[in-house]
Amino acid sequence: MIRVLIVECMQEISSFNPLPSGYGDYRIRLGDELLEQRGLNTGIGGALSVFDRRGDVAVVPVMSATAPSAGILSADGWARLSAQIVGAVAARANEVDAVYFSLHGAMGAIGELDPEGYLLSETRRLIGPDRPMVISLDLHGILTERMLAQVDGFAIYQTYPHVDFADTGRRAAKLLLRIIDDDLRPETARVVIPALVRGDELVTKSGCYGDILRDAHRLEHEGRALATGVMIGNPFTDVPELCTQALICVERRNEETAQYITEMSRIFWDQRHRMQGKLIALDKAIAQARTIDGPVIFTDAADATSSGATGDSNVILKELMDAKYPKRVLLPIVDAAAAKAAACAGIGAEITVRLGGERDPGRFLPVTVTATVESLSRGRTQLETMRAPINAGLTAVLTAQNFTIVVISEPCFLFDRAVFYANGCNPQRYDLTVVKSPHTEYHMFDEWVVKNFNIDAPGSTSADLKSLGHSICMRPIYPLDPDLGFVPRVTWHQRRRTA
Repeated sequence: MIRVLIVECMQEISSFNPLPSGYGDYRIRLGDELLEQRGLNTGIGGALSVFDRRGDVAVVPVMSATAPSAGILSADGWARLSAQIVGAVAARANEVDAVYFSLHGAMGAIGELDPEGYLLSETRRLIGPDRPMVISLDLHGILTERMLAQVDGFAIYQTYPHVDFADTGRRAAKLLLRIIDDDLRPETARVVIPALVRGDELVTKSGCYGDILRDAHRLEHEGRALATGVMIGNPFTDVPELCTQALICVERRNEETAQYITEMSRIFWDQRHRMQGKLIALDKAIAQARTIDGPVIFTDAADATSSGATGDSNVILKELMDAKYPKRVLLPIVDAAAAKAAACAGIGAEITVRLGGERDPGRFLPVTVTATVESLSRGRTQLETMRAPINAGLTAVLTAQNFTIVVISEPCFLFDRAVFYANGCNPQRYDLTVVKSPHTEYHMFDEWVVKNFNIDAPGSTSADLKSLGHSICMRPIYPLDPDLGFVPRVTWHQRRRTA
């Protein structure tokens, strides 16, 4: 019987969000609670579907810790979280033959800028050098040298917007079992590309990034590689090894793989200019939206809670109100004090509240709004894609003339319509909807709107990367340093074993 330990730790942070996150932001599941992910579109759900089909595999679920994207994790929060994860692994480490570790890859903590590397190092220390470990990662993660040194293989998301959570877990589980069954000692070819990227060309169905990924994944389908990927990192996670990196995992190193990853890296580099955010000034977008016959989207990627922003930007709201935009507007905002004021007043009451700037006052000044409280809720729902739970906290729907404002208390994922739907708001009934996410699945908005405007606005996840103030990541790096040359350098990585 092959006993596989399962552990998970996932959070994506923005170093430019001024408000640290804490231990309380994490949803902790222990032991058999992880098995509740069976059938769900999650990494663990996908991995379980593979392990469950093998009569000779027994899973040992120990702990899952997942948190919404936010600011860097506090030192106290990291100390408590890391101790709990390491303790959970230590309690079962001697019972298992292998490890599947589900990670995001873009964490950061005060005092530990490579949390995933620490957790993998500690897990390796506990299980010893001879038991295989495979990880799954978001393509927005950062695979560090320390992480690579601990693992035997990896599986990386292949879609953006992400829909292949379970598929990634399945690929990780299959790779882990193949390493065990065939006694493989995989090697990984890696090229670090000094580039940070954003924008529409990263949408894998339609953008040039997707073309590069599909060609790389062809190696897996043809049996020439165990795993491939191009991780573009999260440009808002300002850590020493932030970069783009091309990766190919094979049974043994060979010149063909080195040549392929070199050429793939050159192709990516040559298209780096295309893979930058194309933004429109807010006043121009408002002027154009006035004349469009049909619904439009204002994408506020600079305040994307799914990328680690605070969610309390009121810039678009204020500009629309100041411009006396006449059509029906739907928008979300994070403001716990305003939600509480609405709850105290009650449904049907008219209240005057200050909206925005609650969490990031350095960027956003509150705007005073007189509105009617239309509804109240606890803010509990599920993501459309993953069916994972959302907790937006106390939520109030306010109407101020032609504006419908969904006020939530806690930053949560806003990359689909779940929060809108859960509070009785259908975006298709509005002329303009503000979406606090750089991209969503096509059918959610882009399929039925006339135009999606990518707004140039301030925020801790702005696509104007040079405006953010990186101070830790490696330099030079494009576009922070535009006059930069690049010569691909292949490095090979193989985890050391005793035998």
